[in-house]
Amino acid sequence: MEPKKPFELVVREHGPTVLRVCRAVLGVHDAEDGWSETFLSALKAYPELPAGANVQAWLVTIAHRKSIDIVRSRNRQPVPVDELPVRPSALGIPGDGHREVLDAVGQLPPKQRRAVAYHYLAGLPYKDVAGLLGGTPDAARRAGADGVKALRAILLDSSLSYVKEETP
Repeated sequence: MEPKKPFELVVREHGPTVLRVCRAVLGVHDAEDGWSETFLSALKAYPELPAGANVQAWLVTIAHRKSIDIVRSRNRQPVPVDELPVRPSALGIPGDGHREVLDAVGQLPPKQRRAVAYHYLAGLPYKDVAGLLGGTPDAARRAGADGVKALRAILLDSSLSYVKEETP
């Protein structure tokens, strides 16, 4: 069995995936906090992680739990300003240039958003997605399929709206 990688290599290898998941689940403004909290928690637990463990699934599980904590915390906090300023991530945005897709993912219901993030962005099998969402792999697959169908409709609608605006 191969020895565990140094933690800094784990961060470098899986950081973009965790950031994509956090952006999809939390939105642009809270994603960096979710990413940071995920890796701080993972750093503490990494020494006890078995050498053959699926590190990506483990990190996405931590990101899922940290995202839930952030959403709960955000729901209890008042928002002090009407609109937050746009501030690009210092880490970069995986898939930059597809903001309309990220905005569309943000419009999905929470379960569909998480299923899409965990399966399509993080590449987890539906068995692992079901473990994160609570339910069966079939229910996770259905939530993912419904999410993708809704994304297509949202993106089609937004592209048709753009064409209507451009037409004289």
